[in-house]
Amino acid sequence: MSAVATPVASSTRRGAVTRHGASLANEVLDALATVMDPELDEPITELGFVRSVALHPSGVTVHLRLPTSFCSPNFAYLMVSDAQDALRRVPGVGQVTVLLDDHHDSDKINAGIAADAGYLGTFGAEAEESLDALRLTFQRKAHTAAMERCVMAALTSGSARLEDLGCLTLGDLPAGRTKEALLRRRTDLGLGVAPDHPVVVDEHGVPVPDDELPLRLRLATSVRISIEGNAHFCRGLLATRYADGDATAITTQVTDTRSTS
Repeated sequence: MSAVATPVASSTRRGAVTRHGASLANEVLDALATVMDPELDEPITELGFVRSVALHPSGVTVHLRLPTSFCSPNFAYLMVSDAQDALRRVPGVGQVTVLLDDHHDSDKINAGIAADAGYLGTFGAEAEESLDALRLTFQRKAHTAAMERCVMAALTSGSARLEDLGCLTLGDLPAGRTKEALLRRRTDLGLGVAPDHPVVVDEHGVPVPDDELPLRLRLATSVRISIEGNAHFCRGLLATRYADGDATAITTQVTDTRSTS
């Protein structure tokens, strides 16, 4: 039986990925959805950074793209490396190839990823800091933004007052995506997620003193606005670069030649 190409429709619109097709293709897309842009704190699938996914008899080949050719090389490397790691965990996927397109360091990053050279092996003397330090910096920013969203939701709904924020616990937060995001960010940092743990804590999980709460909240709001603003800007740049400014035209092309007839 000869292999036939089976297209799997996939599109990224308004932050959501919809697709129809073989289960392995869906597992691959689900794996890619766990990969976050370290600065924007959003999945690369929702940002439109996954250009194409090709399932073939020996494995899977994924092409990534970024809003500009000069996006930070360390961010780019992180996303390509994380995508490779996520795809390798998909059962039965076979050989994994992840390629970065249209970046000024594409050749260097793609060669380093293919050779499993690691960040330092890929960039050598150009590597300014370890990836672990970079990842930790942005995990802390993501936690700060997620915490601010939960606090502002509590204040807006009237379930908490500014003067009582020091007593607000994770158990006080209503279930939903906002709380789930905060719990994930706390888990990433190794912070407690028990219901009685305070919501407003610093990057080490230490509760913020009452007299510092207003300032800490203002700083957290500025972090959240910066992240969301950068994400909006990057979406616009990506649409301009690849879809003539039409954000709804940013799609992920998925094909499957593993199917048999």
